[in-house]
Amino acid sequence: MVRLSKNDRNDWREGIGKTMRVLFWYCERFDWTCAMKTLEDAPDAGPAENENSVVAFVHIEPDDVEDGSSAETKLVKNSKWLARKWEITKVVLHSFTHLGEEKAEVTRAKALLDRARQRLENAGYSVVQTPYGYFLNLVIKTRGHPLARVYKEF
Repeated sequence: MVRLSKNDRNDWREGIGKTMRVLFWYCERFDWTCAMKTLEDAPDAGPAENENSVVAFVHIEPDDVEDGSSAETKLVKNSKWLARKWEITKVVLHSFTHLGEEKAEVTRAKALLDRARQRLENAGYSVVQTPYGYFLNLVIKTRGHPLARVYKEF
């Protein structure tokens, strides 16, 4: 059972000098097919089906990829925190450049997601990244629970 304490709620609200924006979802089902290629050099990609996952819709801004930024670490820690709350180990990282006006340069943003994936895998999580450089058709099934959709800026 998922429990939301007062301290948990406060942990999600704090933060100053925010840049990265993440919309976390707990998804009973998160599937995709590629709809449109947006980056010419993106590798071919196919569909995928995922069950019982924390899905992070990640908007990476220019400051997030600069040396000394804590955004990557906070993305990893918050993904792990929410997965623990749902008692699961699967995380999906989805580049979602629609949560803010500025975007990080493509190769640096992709590198940040790749590093976050590696760190989560090193911590024992099963991690999937949606195809980078595509608009996707999505199938999402989630629960009506306070921790099923959580927005975070850091």
